Amino acid sequence: MISPKNIHIADYNYPLPDERIAKFPLAERDSSKLLVYKQGEVTEDVFTSLPKYLPKGALMVFNNTKVIQARLHFRKSQVQDGVQGALIEVFCLEPAVPNDYQLNFSQKGGVEWYCLVGNLKKWKEGQLHRDIEMPNGEVITLSCERKGLHGTSHVVAFTWNGDYTWAELLDAVGELPIPPYLNRETQESDKRTYQTVYSKIKGSVAAPTAGLHFTERVLKAIDDAGIEREELTLHVGAGTFKPVKSEEIGGHDMHTEHVAVRRQTIEKLIAHDGEAIAVGTTSVRTLESLYYMGVKSEELRAKGAETGDGEELHVEQWMPYEYADACEKGEKKMFSTVEALKALLSYLDRHNMDVLHSSTQIIIAPGYEYHIVRRMVTNFHQPQSTLLLLVSAFVKGDWHKIYDFALSHDFRFLSYGDSSLLMP
Repeated sequence: MISPKNIHIADYNYPLPDERIAKFPLAERDSSKLLVYKQGEVTEDVFTSLPKYLPKGALMVFNNTKVIQARLHFRKSQVQDGVQGALIEVFCLEPAVPNDYQLNFSQKGGVEWYCLVGNLKKWKEGQLHRDIEMPNGEVITLSCERKGLHGTSHVVAFTWNGDYTWAELLDAVGELPIPPYLNRETQESDKRTYQTVYSKIKGSVAAPTAGLHFTERVLKAIDDAGIEREELTLHVGAGTFKPVKSEEIGGHDMHTEHVAVRRQTIEKLIAHDGEAIAVGTTSVRTLESLYYMGVKSEELRAKGAETGDGEELHVEQWMPYEYADACEKGEKKMFSTVEALKALLSYLDRHNMDVLHSSTQIIIAPGYEYHIVRRMVTNFHQPQSTLLLLVSAFVKGDWHKIYDFALSHDFRFLSYGDSSLLMP
């Protein structure tokens, strides 16, 4: 079998006309189409029918992250003759100081974030300022200043007056960052439609879009069908839109995303023999990363090298393939899924943790063996994307059949598009 690193991304291309990209969601979230792929057969249904395809007693896992209003706009100071200064966009990617999301959002007076900066050539140095009218009518001043580089991101320090948290500031002045391929401005309606109905934990700069189809009535139908629901958190970074520019995926650097998984979720997974239905590729990446975090925790314990900082369980991009190779050569022990999850639970016990905070850089591509995810709800992804590789790995290369059906049966594509249920 070809090594995942040698996969040519050009082999994962397909024609996607602009008119097939859904620019806006349907009026009723759950009236979207549902493509059902079951053991090689493809059929069509409507999303409200989803529960009838799911086995009673199964565990369904959702990503409860919430999209933040991460785009901020500033103008350089006014210049002569009343001409406005240049417009600078500051796109907040992830917190730097404090680096914990919830702690950062609760800060008053100042924070630092890793950001992308638009129109950077017009902002050589100094502070930018913007007056903001808060909901209570008070006008405060938000200032920002570049502090240096962190990889390809800029460290930006934000300061403000008044007794307000950073979360309140973003809500008052930020703009929701809808996907660039929609080729339109953010609208007021996006604040509602570009969030899942179960979103809770602020931190993403893009929605986990498979979840956008769920409504309270579909969730109730899932409960009524005897399917258990569990939530985890993966904050979706801007890297989710990062195109693969290298010919082979070995040359592509996956972005890091932060995850939070409760002890209860790991216990539920163990009770379900380490098997789950994942809602969205973000849930897939988090669940599959848990397996490798369990392996890593056991390796660290055996060496007496663990610290209790969840970041030591970070899953590197190629770890799954390197681990599988080492197991095949007899250099490492291959853990069963339940063994790995129990090892992770023991790690939490040793460090008195109720929630595991860590991160993952995992790339799931053909050649990857899934450990936890048995069924997947997902939208239709961009050509030549890492998410299409993930789907192909799940359906053992049968992605063409799925996408050909969707294209020939008038399915809507990408974030605001239709949905699929994949059951290999």
